Amino acid sequence: MKKLFLGICLFFIALTEGFPQKVYTPDWKSLDKRPIPTWFQDAKFGIFIHWGLYSVPAWSPKGTYAEWYQYWLDNKTLFGNGDFKGDEIYNYHRLTYGEDFTYMDFAPLFKAQNYNATEWADLFVKSGAKYAVLTTKHHDGFALWDSKEASHNHARPWNSVEIGPHKDLVGEFVKAMRKASLKVGCYFSLREWNNPLYTSENMPIYTEQHLYPQLKDLITKYKPDLIWADGPDSYDEDIWKTKEFLSWLYSSSDIKDSVVINDRWAKFKNGRHGDFYTSEYSSSNKKYDKPWEECRGMGFSFGYNKLEDIEDYATPQALIHTLAKIVSQGGNLLLNIGPTAEGKIPPIMQERLLQIGEWLKINGEAIYQTRPWKKSSQWSEGKRDWKSEEKYYVSGNSILKQTVNPDPGYAVQEAFFTSKDNNLYAILTSYPNDKITLQDIKSTPLTTIRLLGYSNELKWEQKGKNLIVYLPRLTFTKIPCKYAWTLKITHIQ
Repeated sequence: MKKLFLGICLFFIALTEGFPQKVYTPDWKSLDKRPIPTWFQDAKFGIFIHWGLYSVPAWSPKGTYAEWYQYWLDNKTLFGNGDFKGDEIYNYHRLTYGEDFTYMDFAPLFKAQNYNATEWADLFVKSGAKYAVLTTKHHDGFALWDSKEASHNHARPWNSVEIGPHKDLVGEFVKAMRKASLKVGCYFSLREWNNPLYTSENMPIYTEQHLYPQLKDLITKYKPDLIWADGPDSYDEDIWKTKEFLSWLYSSSDIKDSVVINDRWAKFKNGRHGDFYTSEYSSSNKKYDKPWEECRGMGFSFGYNKLEDIEDYATPQALIHTLAKIVSQGGNLLLNIGPTAEGKIPPIMQERLLQIGEWLKINGEAIYQTRPWKKSSQWSEGKRDWKSEEKYYVSGNSILKQTVNPDPGYAVQEAFFTSKDNNLYAILTSYPNDKITLQDIKSTPLTTIRLLGYSNELKWEQKGKNLIVYLPRLTFTKIPCKYAWTLKITHIQ
């Protein structure tokens, strides 16, 4: 019997070893067929973390990105919501740090002495997030792990192990996230503003000798579940060698079957590529042929900006309505936090994450693992073409104009819809006084309706094509949650 068992085992080993491994060739016809790991589309909510040398000054005029401090400083320019002369960062820097102090001089001041990745992970779990994406290297080229390419090509200690914290910040992050059962994402900038090799004539050297050796080092050491590329500038996929890299990533790397990537790997010649598409600080309705993700900060900056005040931060109601809207359209929300240079997450950001988490404890069933329904929302009467007057970046609070605080004559989205299994979820943006009419929903004899977080079934009736649901009158202490309320409707036609 032992010999028979051993023979069977050897037979199956030989059989499985004979199966060919899936190889993706460096062309879009092959690469675009690669299956997208389902965890990403199921996750719905992730945390973005912008943290680096720019967290030391943590200063930029309102409506701009503080993590672009080096670029604003060196080029005496500024871009964002507002009217700027362009030299605001330059003048602030000279006044604060002196004329001889360069951006590179921030490196030894970036200490991260209060960084506790386990505390970060605990907060993210409480927020209800399912993945977290850390800026392992932003456009300044400073790496948050022991990257020899970073220091070699910048001709100075230019990673967090050699200078500043003298720690492998990425390694601590990855260990803590995995222990908390969160998926690990690594943001990785393709561009590097001050790298001497990052010029049009030197791009072949930059990609071959710096970029991909560095990126493959990151992948080999940390095996991320997600790689969030950024900053391809105007260079196309042939210059970036994008198809060749993705062929290796999907066919030969340690994470070939599990990794998810975004769409910012090149200025693509035709179409869009990647496992998911990205948008940033936007408010328009989305409809894509692949999973997608909206990224935004709680304020107007990704990196921590000391100039931002309470009114610049999105309210918890706005963030929850944003999450519901995005998920109803089949997307994920990647909500950014900007830790301080010391490694602490600002209290207002902690509070917002905890408020989202409290809501998801009750309503997460209507968010996680859901898919879009035949329509994403229900509108009230009125115009539906409201647009923000903000110049470039749409604020987090602008959605309230589309849900609970419309301008005269404009409609609001009364409910966002998601679906899962045999259930329809209607996420109400306001709690009705007594009833709500849900349009174009037809019940069956098996239909039941519940308010998530409330124990009793609700009364309802079918009137033509519409479903009228009667809501219980609840006191402040009895209502199951704040900001938005979910009806779970089973067995509809």
